[in-house]
Amino acid sequence: MRRLLLTTALSLAAILSVSSLRAAPDQGAMPQGGTPPSAPSVGAEPLKPGKPAVKPYLSDTALPDPLKILPPPPAHHSPLDNADHAAFTSTRALKGTARWNLAANDVAEGAAAVLENFACVLGVRIDAGKVPATINLLERARLDLARMTRIPKVHYRRLRPFVGNESPICVQRTQALADSFSYPSGHATQGWAYALIMAALVPEKSTAILARGRAYGESRVICGVHWLSDVAAGRTNGSSTFAALMGDTGFRSDLDKARTELRGALTEGSSPPDVAFCTREAEALREPPLEF
Repeated sequence: MRRLLLTTALSLAAILSVSSLRAAPDQGAMPQGGTPPSAPSVGAEPLKPGKPAVKPYLSDTALPDPLKILPPPPAHHSPLDNADHAAFTSTRALKGTARWNLAANDVAEGAAAVLENFACVLGVRIDAGKVPATINLLERARLDLARMTRIPKVHYRRLRPFVGNESPICVQRTQALADSFSYPSGHATQGWAYALIMAALVPEKSTAILARGRAYGESRVICGVHWLSDVAAGRTNGSSTFAALMGDTGFRSDLDKARTELRGALTEGSSPPDVAFCTREAEALREPPLEF
């Protein structure tokens, strides 16, 4: 996608409250048709009565410092900021296309949703209830990813691209979404880290898994809820978290358990994904990737 330079930028709203950074529940896959609900920044699902506590893998001292790893968001009117605005403006024309619809479907996030997101790539729809070790691995890692995302979001307080205009976005406009910060993208952080984890679990499908993980992050730009540079930072953020997780003995142990479990789920004849949906997904993914 060609990066056009724009000469105008979105007007800034008042400084937003940090208290608006709320945890986002796992929303599962979007039903066919309609506009999906908005998903604010990635966070931990609130505990339900009787649900055992899920703990992150990384201690505070083991968690990387995203403020030292990520660059600041692009300065206003800088070439990268202009490219961010150009990408937002040009991708509004994708409304109603297969790529737009896939972006809307990619709003779902969390452990169960990632299995659905990779169903076409894996060639199998995996019942989350049959792979508890895999779900535990992803949910615990999700808590670390949420912490890595929340720190720079609160620090930089960047506004989302749809704030201050009426341009179409692929999710419902809500105050909670508008009041959550944009940099880096939590979905891109989680999606890329999950792709790295899934590639480690099913290495023979790593190329297709990682390509799908890239597209999952780009869906946030297509959706109009994140800037292009938010997604680029999310990939770096996800990679940083995954690298730290690989240094944790508990994570590596759980990774081995999940690999064995998932291997069994892939070979025991689980139901195939919907052919029509996978055809539409493949069509959407033939779109050229967004340029960074």
